[in-house]
Amino acid sequence: MQQLIDATKDNDLTTPQQGANLRFRVVHALELVQDAIAISLCIGLFCVMVLQMKEIFLSLLTTLHFHEITADILFILILVELFRLLIIYLQEQRVSIGVSVEVTIVSVLREVIVQGLLEVEWKQILATCAFLVALAVLLIVRVWLPPTFEGIDPEQKASLRIKKR
Repeated sequence: MQQLIDATKDNDLTTPQQGANLRFRVVHALELVQDAIAISLCIGLFCVMVLQMKEIFLSLLTTLHFHEITADILFILILVELFRLLIIYLQEQRVSIGVSVEVTIVSVLREVIVQGLLEVEWKQILATCAFLVALAVLLIVRVWLPPTFEGIDPEQKASLRIKKR
């Protein structure tokens, strides 16, 4: 029993260096898991794109339904943009606001095209237009947002508060 207590004391994270080292390893492991998830999503999206392309080519050979083919092509464009979003995430470890908004705009427009503008109620058309205007404003405002928050370091402010105590 005494050996177990001594071993526990030896492994105790009493120094800040050991605690920071453990925290770094845990965060690094979690980032690797996130990267693995993003890579698996990329592979899945690529497979779905290949299957969708196969369906489009088969439908082009049999019968021409312009409405369905257009919806399928827009769907593939959405998948391509999502793939690009995941690639940006893997490269820069952040989600791109611009690409996210672009994917959303294309998705909304695809739904409008699939449903047909004449079959939709006027309230839903107004809501869709308002949503698209909000997304357009977000794209415009994104230009003025700083790409990173270089001047803001919350950890530094917190450590200064702790030192003052």
